[in-house]
Amino acid sequence: MANIPPSIEFFEGISEDLSDVSLRQNRATGVRSVLMTFNTFKSIERFRSYTNRFVGAMRLTDSEGQIQIEPASVQFVFGGPEGDELQRMECKLEIDRADHWERFLRFMNRYAEANGMMYGEPGAKT
Repeated sequence: MANIPPSIEFFEGISEDLSDVSLRQNRATGVRSVLMTFNTFKSIERFRSYTNRFVGAMRLTDSEGQIQIEPASVQFVFGGPEGDELQRMECKLEIDRADHWERFLRFMNRYAEANGMMYGEPGAKT
């Protein structure tokens, strides 16, 4: 799969734009977790989720192929004057296998490069 731009989908054919990502590892269990934040969620905003098929998991696609992972949790955060405006969607993933973690990191590096994102430690100046 050469020259395929990295994409993130929850619904078939609707690529979402990742706003932020946080990576952590539980020192006791070794389980790695990822918190992905989407400030916009096209599937809801355009009401297209009713006409597009839910892929059953988050689908990450890049030149290496596809990763399908079921989120550990998904949270919709609302705000605004009436409290009904979608502010962001947070999706938490848990990855316990080292080879899956390495593959996820390769995807994130490609996604970040393609979308002008930068990696940095919390509090680090970039």
